[in-house]
Amino acid sequence: MAPVVAPLEQALRPGVYFLQRDRGGVFEVAQVFEDNGRTWVGMLLYPGDVPARVDLGLASEELRNAPPRFSIEPRGHDLVVKIRDDHADGNDLFAEYHSDGGAKPYLFPVIGPTGARYTRAFPMEDVAGEDRDHPHQRSFWFTHGKVNGIDFWSETQGHGTIRETARKTVVSGPILARLRTTDEWIGPDGKKVLDDERVLTFFSTQDARIVDFDVTLKATAGPVTFGDTKEGSFGLRVASTMDVNKKLGGKIVNAEGLTDDAAWGKPSPWVDYSGPVDHRETLIPRDAAQQAKAKREVGIAILNHPESFRYPTTWHVRTYGLFAANPFGWHDFGVGKSGDFTLPAGEEMRLRYRVILHPGDASNAKLREAFEAYSKPPEVVRANP
Repeated sequence: MAPVVAPLEQALRPGVYFLQRDRGGVFEVAQVFEDNGRTWVGMLLYPGDVPARVDLGLASEELRNAPPRFSIEPRGHDLVVKIRDDHADGNDLFAEYHSDGGAKPYLFPVIGPTGARYTRAFPMEDVAGEDRDHPHQRSFWFTHGKVNGIDFWSETQGHGTIRETARKTVVSGPILARLRTTDEWIGPDGKKVLDDERVLTFFSTQDARIVDFDVTLKATAGPVTFGDTKEGSFGLRVASTMDVNKKLGGKIVNAEGLTDDAAWGKPSPWVDYSGPVDHRETLIPRDAAQQAKAKREVGIAILNHPESFRYPTTWHVRTYGLFAANPFGWHDFGVGKSGDFTLPAGEEMRLRYRVILHPGDASNAKLREAFEAYSKPPEVVRANP
């Protein structure tokens, strides 16, 4: 199934509703919620079986009063995203959002549908056997290496910092959880370079966990030039056992069928990175039988929405475990012209990605169907409370 979030033109009270299909009276649960001054509905639909019109009916009192399947809970300055009664081997943790543990906000850990961590723990935690290179690659993040000449990608001397300024929306419910924040990008001299507004929406389907990442960059402090560098932008660092270089079965493949090193720098609507992960969350050496029992093949796919800036994006995806969408690094990627882009003062730029955490490799994830559902959601034209 594929998650769909669509705006409602008429105001409905937030809560749990039944989604009644036009054909045959099939009922499914829908979630109505408010975000950014609008009313939205979240649903799970089968790709290729998307109705042109959906009707919503209020769910039973018992269902409306049940604890939400998704919850976002505070832990100090951080937030914990959980799924109640999920199928991930009894692990109800999905992800933790960190807003002040480094030079930028990030998610760690990120738990897939098999119950294992899908991203590297370093530098947040020391795990035996993990790679310890590139400490700025913090699990799941967004930034860029050259913004008005300032390096926001690395965390070396003179780098920029992205700081959360507000949490505008925190939503829990049966279909999804959503976090909307505003952030400011600050140079090493303490001056603001730009603002962003980012939305993270968390879903779980029968066989995957999904994060939609939607960021709007705002030139609020003057024009902003995003420089041509491979060091960017929306990134994950996959679990070390998934690295292609480890030769344990790791594999990169894009929508055009290019694999591993051949996928680096190429434009594509989506890329998948798969490989084995350890379900005891450790890389301590064992004998062959123990290793085979502990590890299962999983994958991470990143889909680029057609409405995103410079779709289809070019990819800074490396066989050592870096997995990043970067629409600016054209010189290194061999595009043949500069990838510099200047956002005029007062204007905005939007980038959109869907991250699918799935079992198995890319063929198990049915990514062509998943991309179709992500890129062409249904229009909600009628709702009956």
